[in-house]
Amino acid sequence: MTTRISDIPALRARHPEAVAEAAARRARRPLVGDSGRLMIVAADHPARGALAVGDRALAMANRADLLERLCLALSRPGVDGVLATADILEDLLLLGALENRVVMGSLNRGGIAGASFEMDDRFTGHRPQDLARLRFDAGKLLLRIDYDDPGSVETLESAARAVDAMAALRLPVFVEPFLSRRVDGRVRNDLGAEAVTTSVAIASGLGGTSAYTWLKLPVTEDPDDMARVCETSTLPTVLLGGEVSRDQDRTYEKWRKALRLPSVQGLVAGRSLLYPGDGDVAKAVDTAVGLL
Repeated sequence: MTTRISDIPALRARHPEAVAEAAARRARRPLVGDSGRLMIVAADHPARGALAVGDRALAMANRADLLERLCLALSRPGVDGVLATADILEDLLLLGALENRVVMGSLNRGGIAGASFEMDDRFTGHRPQDLARLRFDAGKLLLRIDYDDPGSVETLESAARAVDAMAALRLPVFVEPFLSRRVDGRVRNDLGAEAVTTSVAIASGLGGTSAYTWLKLPVTEDPDDMARVCETSTLPTVLLGGEVSRDQDRTYEKWRKALRLPSVQGLVAGRSLLYPGDGDVAKAVDTAVGLL
């Protein structure tokens, strides 16, 4: 019997083992399929309190709506999988939406958007052993470094140990690095070529092995700088989709150029695909897939 979104609260209340049972029977696939490319839809923003899409402050707060958008995106040809936190991934498991899909858990969501402690990106999400227990396929961690914040060294150490733990379980980990700073009290990520290059060098050296490490990188302010940025590491790389843009065609063109680079293996995009300006999720996802 097919589970409906409206059935999930009662199912969770009456049968909490349903999540583990769904995970145990889920059909799996290789991380990288026959195409050699990865197209992942991201939805780990809510757990960090980042619910806004453009000028809609609580756009991602409606869980049923978000799940409907994710199920639609995952049903489109060429979409390989999803990145999310435990609550969302488990809902998708119960809905049967993760069959033969890459399932990527989000490891650290402690840097709540807008909080005084936002730069403290503690590991409050999946642990590596959780991903292994649920037979998920990979993990992702956020690595923001502020040269003016001594606490960033704790983030670096925690990230390195997470890389070690994932490698011990032979699970790929996607590291999303930024050099960040506070501007008028708000955290801003530096997307200049020098800053992104430096973040790549730092992220590539985390842990006792990089055998299972991937990079998840933003496209630089000037897309033409990405070729030089990607020369900094031999690690496989996926592009970060980023915020919803008023000029989505320009965003697609930036992605298209960067996706031609030898080290770039795919794209991980969230709000720009799930909440496109024209409301057409299928069209946005199909366009992104076409860029690969």
